[in-house]
Formats: sequence, C-alpha cells, structure tokens
Amino acid sequence: MKATAVVIQQPESLEIRELELTAPGAADVVVAIDWSGISTGTERLLWTGKMPSFPGMGYPLVPGYESVGRITQAGPDSGRQEGEWVFVPGASCYGEVKGLFGGASSRVVVPGSKVVPIPDRLGEEGVLLALAATAYHAIFQGQPADEAASFRLPDLIIGHGVLGRLLARVAVAAGASPVVWELNESRAAGAEGYAVMHPDQDGRRDYHTIVDVSGDSALLDTLIARLAPGGEVVLAGFYSQPLSFAFPPAFMREARIRCAAEWRAPDLAAVKALIDSGRLSLGGLITHRRPAAQADEAYRTAFGDPECLKMVLDWRASQ
Repeated sequence: MKATAVVIQQPESLEIRELELTAPGAADVVVAIDWSGISTGTERLLWTGKMPSFPGMGYPLVPGYESVGRITQAGPDSGRQEGEWVFVPGASCYGEVKGLFGGASSRVVVPGSKVVPIPDRLGEEGVLLALAATAYHAIFQGQPADEAASFRLPDLIIGHGVLGRLLARVAVAAGASPVVWELNESRAAGAEGYAVMHPDQDGRRDYHTIVDVSGDSALLDTLIARLAPGGEVVLAGFYSQPLSFAFPPAFMREARIRCAAEWRAPDLAAVKALIDSGRLSLGGLITHRRPAAQADEAYRTAFGDPECLKMVLDWRASQ
C-alpha cells in the first residue's frame, strides 16, 4: 500500500513523494486523508531546523498532526468501523522515513485507538481539534471545565493567531471575558465575545492569569509586570530560546510561572463535547487552502504571510 506524502528532506527543503506504507495490523485502521493542517509552531521548527533534538528526531520526515479523513479499512481489533469520519493526530507508517508527526499524507495506517470520530459536518475544520485541545489543556490542565477553579480562566491572552483565538473562545465558553494582545493590526479583527488590543493601549496591571502563545522568549518581564499579586503566567507557546526574568518584580508579586504541555486525550474529549454542544465554534479560523501538490508554496505561505491564520492542504485529488 502506498501514499503520497509531504517529506521534509532537510530544513527548508520539501518534496511530495510516494511512500510505501506499513501493512495494517488487526488493531489498525487505514484512513484516506481529505485535509491536513500546517502548524505554525511545531512544524515551523521542523521546517527551519530549530526543533530541539528528541528521541526519533531526524530527517527526512513526514510532518503533520492535524488531519481528518475517512476510514477505508478497519482491523477486527481496531474498535473502529469503515466509513467513520475521524481526526488523526499523526502517524508513523512510512518505513525509513520518520513520521514526525506523520499526518501530512494522502493515506495513513494508524492504530484505531489513536483516531477520534468526529461529525462529518466539521469537514476541514476538524483539523483544528488538536489546537482546540491544546488551548483547553493550557487553561484547565486536564481538569473538567466545570470542576476547575475560576482563577485559572485567563483574563489576558498574548497573541491573536489561531491558538490565541481558540484560547479566547474556550475561555468565553467557560464564562470568562479575556483581553487579547496583538501587535499586528491585520490580526486584530475576528474577536467573538472578547476584546483585542495593542498592549500599548492597555494600562491594566492586575491580571490574575496571563496565557502567552507568542513564543517570544523575551516577554516574561513585560508579562510579570502586568500581574496582580499571586498571579500566574502560563507559557503555552513553544520557545526555542532560553527564557529568563528579573527576580525582584516576580518576588514582589509572588508570581507563578507554569508551562502548558501538549494536549492529552481527556482534553480532546472535552473540546469535542464543547463543539458538539455548540458552545465552541471552529468557524472562521482557516484562511488559506492549497492542493497538496502545492505543499512547498503552502508551507512558505503558512510561515511567512501574516494574513495566513491557518493553512490546510487538500489531499482529495491525491487519493
């Protein structure tokens, strides 16, 4: 069984290649991918070569952990059924080509336990499920929203990209009214139930929970200066450079600094429930689309065009 996949040969060198897939086992499913998203966080680091080394890291690789498609084959022990529309958080089924994270492909072989059935009506918006779960985890750390203490709800979010917007939408769904800082005027529009402003327009210095998704390693002192006593800064971006901060202001505020790790299965289930109930919308976040055959141009646009909130690749012509 073969598939057409995005292969990053080395930093800033990308090809569309036909790859042989690992044969599916009894617990696996085969998914024909319709859409895959391009992550401007993790995948940008893979693209630029700035991803810190970790076990399994290396080139060439198939990126992508935001894919949706339909199950075309389900093993007897997979727990899934043919015809289900599912979210696929990546795959590792390409032999010698590493799957990091392996979802940018026309077809994948993956354990049935890894895919998440989602409503057909989500269509391409299903690729946003991982980012929505990331936003949920940053706020609630895996706790159910109705059991989490209200002080955890962010009242300031840094960055109005896709993840920042999802953080704000999840916070609003939980009853908060956050402020979002955004430096780029072209990204200031699109707020749904919250305020967006340039930081120079904001005089507040009493925020209890600030969630940063900017990835700016030089921002900590600025954020700590905006905290109320006992406030918390949540680092929900990915920081390729060391972070540091001046101790006295943090000491005076008894500031807390927390790192938000990647989402877990309960976070995915929680955001799926929010979407199913209508309390969380994924609409209006995908701004750019390209056929998978134009992946090289798509990746460069996703990482270089500030007007691009979310780029998705369309694999339907490659199946």
